[in-house]
Amino acid sequence: MMEKFQRQLQIGSWVLVAVFVLSAVWLLQGIDQMRRTGNVGDVLAVSGTGKVSASPDIAVADIAINVESLTAKAAQTDANKKSVAVVAYLKKAGIKDADIKTSGYNIYPQYDYTNGRSVIRGYQVTQSLTVKIRDMDKANTIIDGVVTAGANQVSSIRFEIDQPELLKSEARKKAIDDANKKADELRDQLGVRLGKIVSFSESGDYMPPIMYGVGGMGGGDMKVASVPSLPAGENEIVVNVTITYQLR
Repeated sequence: MMEKFQRQLQIGSWVLVAVFVLSAVWLLQGIDQMRRTGNVGDVLAVSGTGKVSASPDIAVADIAINVESLTAKAAQTDANKKSVAVVAYLKKAGIKDADIKTSGYNIYPQYDYTNGRSVIRGYQVTQSLTVKIRDMDKANTIIDGVVTAGANQVSSIRFEIDQPELLKSEARKKAIDDANKKADELRDQLGVRLGKIVSFSESGDYMPPIMYGVGGMGGGDMKVASVPSLPAGENEIVVNVTITYQLR
């Protein structure tokens, strides 16, 4: 009985020793890890900015056919006829189907107010189109042409960059390079060692497209003088990044 108790005591002692040794190893490893990587709370955050400017390569025009007639059916028929003529002109001018998009179609009753009563005098149909013009040199001519073809509203022309994501990627790279340069300078000035990146954030600012108003809504045919030459200017994409490094 006594021998059995002594063996159990010895086994228990060895278990305690093993637990103590493993705990000591884990503690030493944790201390070494902290020594090599530093305190998780010790970080250095740096920011960088990247800018890319480019001339717009497309013009986007918002145009519409606006007609009024005694009945909704007659107004729709007239609007459809003019819309077909406008689209036919655009295709003849070299605009692809994918660059002609219907952006709106509305039917509204029109009222006259007499002696406190409203009486429907007819119906107005407005069909809106958004047209992407890739040949910038033809933009003015095409805007003149759609009015002649039947459009009576040209609300705006916007000069845009067709693939802004490519420029945004370039601006991001410049921003990261700027942040890394600042990090290297601060590392030398502060006398610290940089560890791994623990966080990254990005924000951007895309300069709105350059816009020009051209014409307004009219009940009948809109007569406009030739659209003047419009400078496209430049668009700018700005990306700001913040990189946070762990200090070692």
